[in-house]
Amino acid sequence: MSQPTYKDLLDSGVHFGHLKRKWNPKMSPYIFAEHKGIHIIDLNRTIDCMERSAKALRQIAKSGRKIMFVATKKQARDIVSSAALSVGMPFVTERWLGGMMTNFSTIRRSVKKMQNIDRMLQDGTLDSVTKKERLTLTRERNKLEKVLGGIANLNRIPTAIFIVDISHEHIAVAEAHKLGIKTFGIVDTNSDPNEIDYPIPGNDDASKSIQIITNYMVEAIKEGLEERRKNKSEKEATQTA
Repeated sequence: MSQPTYKDLLDSGVHFGHLKRKWNPKMSPYIFAEHKGIHIIDLNRTIDCMERSAKALRQIAKSGRKIMFVATKKQARDIVSSAALSVGMPFVTERWLGGMMTNFSTIRRSVKKMQNIDRMLQDGTLDSVTKKERLTLTRERNKLEKVLGGIANLNRIPTAIFIVDISHEHIAVAEAHKLGIKTFGIVDTNSDPNEIDYPIPGNDDASKSIQIITNYMVEAIKEGLEERRKNKSEKEATQTA
């Protein structure tokens, strides 16, 4: 897994923070300078934090536990959903429903409902209903799929969450705290880095910046999954030997 270089991060605009008047003073250890009223993030700190986060995510993936990706802002949705799908991890990119983790059993019921409608549409159960009823059910299914599709295979609360823009996703952060879920996230100069366990100082508004950081985290997860697979096959080989 190759760590993005200082130049890669620079080219992706990771160093651009918010306007100085919008800053959160708790971000001062991660701010390098101010340029034309905009805070510039210290990329050396970003690189250190990315490395620390990647290491921890790799271990979580290696242990076979789930990491949920959360990003509901427009410029991050597609990047984050593709990233999560590439490693078979759950994701929320449409809307964070209050209680998505603290009220997980209710959310699971909605997921089951969606899966039941799916099954009924496929196995012919709904062949006898009217066109209107079928349409109503299909609409309901699509609505549920939009919000819950990314967590359809999540049977228990994740071990960690990776968040793009912790201020925007403050409800997710609060729920994770309540449940003792490890939090990882891209933190811009307008947020409080102490809100999460593994802050990654960086521009959380530009898609290029979101992409480079997210991709690096995904590479780490891939490595962890690969190590898990290897260990499993080695174990099986010694058992059959």
